[in-house]
Amino acid sequence: DVALVTADTHGLRCVLIQRKEHPDRGKWSLPGGFVNMEESLEQAANRVLATKVGVGDIFLEQLYTFGRPNRDPRTRVISVAYYALVDPQQLAFLAADHQASLATLDVPWKGERRGPVKVRSDSGKPLPLAFDHAEILGWVVQRLRGKLDYAAIGFELLPRQFTLRMLQTIHETILGRKLNKDSFRRRMLATGLLKPTGQLEQDVGHRPAELYRFKRAAMRKSRD
Repeated sequence: DVALVTADTHGLRCVLIQRKEHPDRGKWSLPGGFVNMEESLEQAANRVLATKVGVGDIFLEQLYTFGRPNRDPRTRVISVAYYALVDPQQLAFLAADHQASLATLDVPWKGERRGPVKVRSDSGKPLPLAFDHAEILGWVVQRLRGKLDYAAIGFELLPRQFTLRMLQTIHETILGRKLNKDSFRRRMLATGLLKPTGQLEQDVGHRPAELYRFKRAAMRKSRD
């Protein structure tokens, strides 16, 4: 099962697929599938994203293994869950897709706690989730909030060039709270992970802001 997560003006979002077969027919589930005999777990997760959502070559990380005995009424199913992060522009095509849809996460807690989350459509309609996927999404939110300050996951939700305001919005969306503008910018610039492009925003109705890029080499060096 792969929780494909993005963030836009609606908030923190995930890709869901409406089930057409029993069990839980009509409910919404994360893209998933069984692992083929000749592929690794990560290869299976990438195949699920490519065949069921139509995306590839994006951030993907293993989340947790879910193995409660009754999680699937058909048989004993153990799910190795992954989460993937993507810029929302890469999912624009889902608006015309009848198989997959973007849903907004409603997280009922603050901080790095964990529990089941609810999801809703763009019209505000609650979407019932299949199996234990509400729990899986709760794990995703906790993981994102926990890693935001020491890993580069926020950059995975942005286009190649972005403003500091866009980066702050991503952090606020994941954390579910507002951040002080000045202290956030000072902290981000002090990380050494941002490279000014020398360019400004285009076609905006306000003073254009400077555009930055994420320095992946700097992140790799800091890990070494």
